[in-house]
Amino acid sequence: MIDNKFDLGFFPTPLHALKNVSKKYPGYQIYMKRDDTTGLASGGNKTRKLEYLIQEALDAGCDTIITAGAQQSNHCRQTAAACSKAGLKCHLLLGGTAPKVYEGNLLLSSILGAAIHFTGANRKGEDIEALKSKLQQEGAKCFVIPYGGSNFTGALGFVHAVKELKAQLTAQNLEIDYIFFASSSGGMQAGLTLGKELFSLDATLMPINIDKDGIQGGSLEEVVFKIVQEGVEKLGLSEAFSLSDISLYRDYDKEGYGKVTLDEIKAIKELATSEGILVDPVYTGRAFYGMLDFLNEKKIPSNSNVLFWHTGGLPAIFKYADKLQ
Repeated sequence: MIDNKFDLGFFPTPLHALKNVSKKYPGYQIYMKRDDTTGLASGGNKTRKLEYLIQEALDAGCDTIITAGAQQSNHCRQTAAACSKAGLKCHLLLGGTAPKVYEGNLLLSSILGAAIHFTGANRKGEDIEALKSKLQQEGAKCFVIPYGGSNFTGALGFVHAVKELKAQLTAQNLEIDYIFFASSSGGMQAGLTLGKELFSLDATLMPINIDKDGIQGGSLEEVVFKIVQEGVEKLGLSEAFSLSDISLYRDYDKEGYGKVTLDEIKAIKELATSEGILVDPVYTGRAFYGMLDFLNEKKIPSNSNVLFWHTGGLPAIFKYADKLQ
C-alpha cells in the first residue's frame, strides 16, 4: 500500500448520526462523514488528495504548483493553502474574468498567496501547458496538479479514507449500506472504488453527478474508470473492473455546474435547520438533495443505513448569498 504523503489535515474526520434528519425519513438511519473538518483553510475533501500530490511534487524537486478550476473551486483554495504550508509557489488558472470584488473561495485563494490567472471559458485546465512553459522559461520547476486533483496519486487519499472509515465503523459496531457523495472530477469516486475492493467494504457507492459537462473531451465515467484501471495495477488488485461498473447518478445536474436551484436551497436549509451543519450550493448541497430525493422516493430499500460523505465547500456559500437569503 502506497503511503508516502505530506501531512496537511486532521484525520480521522468525524463519523456521526444525523438523528434529526433521520426522523424525517422513516425507515432510514442517516450518518455523515465530516470531511468538511479536515482543517486546511476551512477544510474539505481535497486535503486528502493533496497530501499525496504535494508529496509527489516535493519528491520531484519542484518549487511551483499549477492547477485549475472555477473561481469558487474548493480544490484551488485548498491547493493554495497546501502550497503555503509546504513552501511552494502556487498558480491557479480560474475560469471567467476578474471580478471587481473577490468573494468566497476566490478571496481565500488570494489571501493564501496564490497567483491567479483568469482564463475565460477554460476552467478545467485547458491553459495549463502554456502557463507551465512560460514559468519554466523563467526558471520555475513546475508540478501540474490536474483538475480537481483527480489522478491516481490524488485518488490514493480516498483509498486510505476507506481504511479510515472501516476502522470507525468497526469501533461503532455499525454497517453502512449506501454512501452518497458529490462526484465532479472523479478522483474521490475512483479512490473509494479502489478502497472498497482493497479493504472489503460492503457498501454501495452512490455518486451524485455535479457537472453535466465532460472533462477535456471525456465523460466523467471514463475519467473514473481510467484512474481505477491504473489503481488496480499499482495496488495489485485482482478485481477486473469495466466501464459499466462506474455508476453515476445524473438526475440532479440539469441546470449545469454552479447553477443554484430550489433543490440545492432546500437541501442546504433542511440540513442547517435540522442539524446545524452547512453544505455548499455547488457540490454538497446538490449531492445532499440527491440523497434526500432517493429517500423520499424510496429508491433504495427501507431499513438501510445511509452515509453522506460531506466534502466541504463552506466558503462558496457566501458567493451565493443572493440566492440563499
